[in-house]
Amino acid sequence: MEGLVINELTRGLLDFLNASPSCYHAVENLARALTGAGYHRLWEEEPWTVSEGGKYFVIRGDSSLAAFQVPRRDFRGFMIAAGHSDSPTLKLRRQAELPSAGGCLRLSVEPYGGMVMRSWLDRPLSVAGRVLVREGNGIAARLVNVDRDLVVIPSVAIHMDRNVNKGTALDPAVDLPPLLGTGEDSGAFRRLVAETAGVPEEDIVSSELFLYPRTAATVFGAGEELIAAPRLDDLQCVFGCLQGFLAAEDSGSVPVLCVFNNEEVGSATRQGADSTFLTDVLERLAGALGVTGERYQAALANSFLVSADNAHAVHPAHPEYADKKEAPVLNGGVVIKYNASQRYTTDALSDAVFRQICREAEVPVQSYSNRADLPGGSTLGNISSSHLSIPTVDIGLPQLAMHAACEVAGVRDTEALVRAMTVYFSRSFCRREGAVTI
Repeated sequence: MEGLVINELTRGLLDFLNASPSCYHAVENLARALTGAGYHRLWEEEPWTVSEGGKYFVIRGDSSLAAFQVPRRDFRGFMIAAGHSDSPTLKLRRQAELPSAGGCLRLSVEPYGGMVMRSWLDRPLSVAGRVLVREGNGIAARLVNVDRDLVVIPSVAIHMDRNVNKGTALDPAVDLPPLLGTGEDSGAFRRLVAETAGVPEEDIVSSELFLYPRTAATVFGAGEELIAAPRLDDLQCVFGCLQGFLAAEDSGSVPVLCVFNNEEVGSATRQGADSTFLTDVLERLAGALGVTGERYQAALANSFLVSADNAHAVHPAHPEYADKKEAPVLNGGVVIKYNASQRYTTDALSDAVFRQICREAEVPVQSYSNRADLPGGSTLGNISSSHLSIPTVDIGLPQLAMHAACEVAGVRDTEALVRAMTVYFSRSFCRREGAVTI
């Protein structure tokens, strides 16, 4: 029976990855799953009315989402988990068509986030995102996914670049514009986008479109124990947190699932972790329940945040990049991340709390720190906690080829995260006279 559950869960993850070619599609799919589970959408531009036992979510910028369930009694605090909807990619410029040498038509792009550029070459790609269109006297957003093999970024043949296997540097302005076709069919791309969106071309006012790999998410390995897919960072964690959120029991605290956009470019946007989105949601929720002033501050003091963003597994060809004592492995369980400079926010308290959660969930725990002489990346935990001063732990799932066009992770790790987050969202974090209970 356990194998069947894991198999169904993995299929759900693969479907979610395949259906989420952009941050906008990821949030739409989250909203659809929440609506199917009885959650109701609130709108930031309208007053909120919430009730005990009610289930709600709110979206900002079509690409960030916060969901919560109001407990059936006066709540103690907030149990929050946060991930991000975006992944490194290539963003199309507004004037996308780029006539090029050889009678070729390419698309003008620029890197979004710290991508592994070479991994995007010589593979079928397509375009997804949103367009803003005129509707009467207003403007509305429409999701777009050109769901077919549309473009390729061709590499230079080895005969012309004899150093290609020695690490030729790529110039994003020169080497990364994808090939759309041949000829001089001016306006072909814009017409295709309008057709896909189902609107007249002249009604498109603006757009935010991105390339995405056409590689379908799949399981592989001798025992089908591994996953290969685009956007595992961070949609694997987002999916796992969602499943735990939906499966959790009432705890007396408010479970909150938050998914931010723009983590890969620093989070400093109106829908990023370095915005007021999360604090706005918490304050409005508490205010709608009459929890204000000191009662609200007390609730924050009894709150906790899990920042969920994937972690580096030890690379089978290059174990030297990992710290020998803190090198997570695929299918080894949830990873708790540490950094002395607080690029990860885990401290002794938050570490202990989450380890206790994992122990109760019977989930294996791994540790990750960057090798001391190799600077690593950061995530949204320390950014969020600068707006919301509550204990925070940075966790993730181990993966290989982070920020490549196709990434690798373990099948069993998703199931481990779901179990851990189910327990987490079913608990409360309470501090009294220096002691902590969960």
